Amino acid sequence: MFGVGVSGLSVYDGPAPDGLRGGSPHLHTLCSEAYVVVAGSGTVQTLTWSGYRETSLAPGEVVRFTPGTVHRLVNDGGLRIVVLMQNSGLPEAGDAVLTFPSDVLADPGRYAEAVGSDPQERRDLAVEGFLTLRDGGRDAFAAFLDAAARLLAPRLDTFESRWRQGPLRAAQETGERLDALRAGDLGHLREAGVDRVPAVPRDGMCGHLLTYPVP
Repeated sequence: MFGVGVSGLSVYDGPAPDGLRGGSPHLHTLCSEAYVVVAGSGTVQTLTWSGYRETSLAPGEVVRFTPGTVHRLVNDGGLRIVVLMQNSGLPEAGDAVLTFPSDVLADPGRYAEAVGSDPQERRDLAVEGFLTLRDGGRDAFAAFLDAAARLLAPRLDTFESRWRQGPLRAAQETGERLDALRAGDLGHLREAGVDRVPAVPRDGMCGHLLTYPVP
């Protein structure tokens, strides 16, 4: 049990309404994320309470951001990334909120419909909202955070259950192994093994994904 999510990401290269190529802007409400750039070049545009920022991406670089960071990947050519997600199971359960326009965020039904739309349509709608949010200052950002919290409120019990069964359990296993080693119990070392993890392809918010279901 790892408690960390791993996926390979080939960032979308179709143009958005502002002419930039890339993925759908969104934030995670519970989980930190890290990008390990393996090929190509691009930028990650981020928006936080502190303001807007652009960080260049090139092979070998690692960029990390915490929950509450709106992020948008821009693909300048062949951008491929290994994505590491905290709390494996929670991001997959939907701890993210896309930056759709405020009228969509205010209506859970419309939001769900937009999330389930064609990846390019979803990206374009999220970029539309992102551009407004970027230029709206702290008041707009505060309103977005409030809307995100309202949208996810009905799912928090499900998120907690996944956290307890996954990431929390993984941390507890480490404590149990420490206790075992102190007691001279080497049982878990005798049970060591090697597994190959198959890749599961799908289209994500930012690009074409190869997800690796590491328990």
